[in-house]
Amino acid sequence: MNARAARTAAATGTSRLLTRPMLLLLVASVGGMGGFYLLLSVLPLYAATAGGGGVGAGLTTGAMMLATVLAEPAVPWALARFGHRAVVGAGLLLLGLPSAVLCLWSSFPLTLGVCLARGVGLGIVVVAGTALAAELAPPGRRSESLGLYGVSLGVPSVLGLPAGVWLSDRLGFEPVFLLTAALTLLALPAVAGLPARRATRGERLSGDPDGRKGDPDGRNGELGGRTEDPGARNGAPDGPLGAAVNRSLVRPTLILGAATFASGVLVTFLPLALLGGPSHLAVVALLVQASVAPLARWGAGWWGDRHGSSSLLLPAVLAVALGTAGLVRLESPVMVIVSMVLFGAGFGAVQNLTLATMFERVPRSGFGRVSVVWNLAFDAGMGLGAVGFGLLIDRTGYPWGFAVTAVLLLAVLVPAWHDRRYVQAETT
Repeated sequence: MNARAARTAAATGTSRLLTRPMLLLLVASVGGMGGFYLLLSVLPLYAATAGGGGVGAGLTTGAMMLATVLAEPAVPWALARFGHRAVVGAGLLLLGLPSAVLCLWSSFPLTLGVCLARGVGLGIVVVAGTALAAELAPPGRRSESLGLYGVSLGVPSVLGLPAGVWLSDRLGFEPVFLLTAALTLLALPAVAGLPARRATRGERLSGDPDGRKGDPDGRNGELGGRTEDPGARNGAPDGPLGAAVNRSLVRPTLILGAATFASGVLVTFLPLALLGGPSHLAVVALLVQASVAPLARWGAGWWGDRHGSSSLLLPAVLAVALGTAGLVRLESPVMVIVSMVLFGAGFGAVQNLTLATMFERVPRSGFGRVSVVWNLAFDAGMGLGAVGFGLLIDRTGYPWGFAVTAVLLLAVLVPAWHDRRYVQAETT
């Protein structure tokens, strides 16, 4: 057993992963993301059936992701100014309550306004939660902790994505709008138990005053008893987006953005692409994808703590590409389900692997910036996928649109390969 493996084994055997603050963070995340996923595929259907067509469906997801991208850079400032409780609570309210307004009025501009408000709430919840999950991680178990947090983000999609489509088909849209608001309100009590404010350099939420407990092998920039910021070493400026120009973060950011581009395509258009097909195929397909992804995300975290996160990036990206390519055969229910298994496994792994890799390459002082950059890439990719695919399918149709998306994903194998070689060179 090498030194890194020995230190990891010792740490993972003595540290507790599920502390009370972590448990409350997971509860708040489940409620917020439940409200997010319940409407994620429903609002495009709502817009399309109201006369918006494919372009209108894409704009609903695109508007939400645009608001998310614009809100995310301000979240670290808001956390420092107001604390986790107030900020995360506001995020939950914005994710849920605006949807209830659609029960009173029905118009496409109002729908876009609700999507914009939900996007701001989403940006708040995911940026604050990601940074806090990393800070609460016990020694040697950061990737696994991020995987557990990823499960709290993914499990709601297991029920929310298919349930939203199914309920809207059976009961209409209004009950789904009200249920979304109720879910986020139920999560608010957990927010009261979150840390009141962000950890400072001398006061880590995990009880780690010197920042080394979460980094037993010293890979996060603790050199010679001082903290060296890789972003600063590479000429990166301070501030919430300073990590964006850290050269070692560029490839993971591109890989994540491409994977979420495909995810934006699937969650927005798969129910529309399967209209007129076998009954409930869209619901089953979304359920399969949503069930596999969080398991893969947690499994990738377990693997990353023991073997390095970058080692799985290449096969994970390939699985996402193959899963998207399989949707060319929309007429085959078996192919659709198999494609969703592949896509879910690859997408879940990509989320954890890219996030853990980026945290490994900055010190703890850069966690907030990394959380912003990662979530910006995630949400920008999803929004661009929804809008771009909506414009594309009016000219190509769904099968060719999925084929073009798969080709774009195959191109991302190049940066995934180079990132693996980069890590090998750094460790030799």
